[in-house]
Amino acid sequence: MDDFIIREIKQADNLEIAQVIRAVFDELNVPKVGTAYEDKATDEMFENFQKPTSIYFVVEHENKIVGGAGIAQLDNFDGNICELQKMYFAPITRGKGLGKKLINSCLEKAKTFGFAQCYLETMPYMHAAKAVYAKNGFENLAKPMGNTGHYSCTVWMLKNL
Repeated sequence: MDDFIIREIKQADNLEIAQVIRAVFDELNVPKVGTAYEDKATDEMFENFQKPTSIYFVVEHENKIVGGAGIAQLDNFDGNICELQKMYFAPITRGKGLGKKLINSCLEKAKTFGFAQCYLETMPYMHAAKAVYAKNGFENLAKPMGNTGHYSCTVWMLKNL
């Protein structure tokens, strides 16, 4: 664990984190349409998380970006809810407790930003991710909130902060 560093994203990280995100999609055969794969924001992560109530963290290992996650106001939703966004990990990071650490970092920031709840979307067959979210207090919802544009994501979860 000591050789994994969690830190705020820098502009120079954009290409590497986009590659990590898209590699996970390829690895798990996730649909590329209606998901983060095709988001313009995936190529501009640093710029996308420069709003006052948003932040994105990357996981660095031996000077290489191997994962990340962030929080921002839930798109197209009028309320005090943030979204846990673009949480993806390269295989080297999995099973080490980094997901929990990254979620905790994001949720602590969400609280300091004044959000009351945190929402997320994922895929039904991303079993490990769903398990991590559930262990961290996220509960399943019957329908989506806001409009993220990720219509291929059919699992919606929410956590009170």
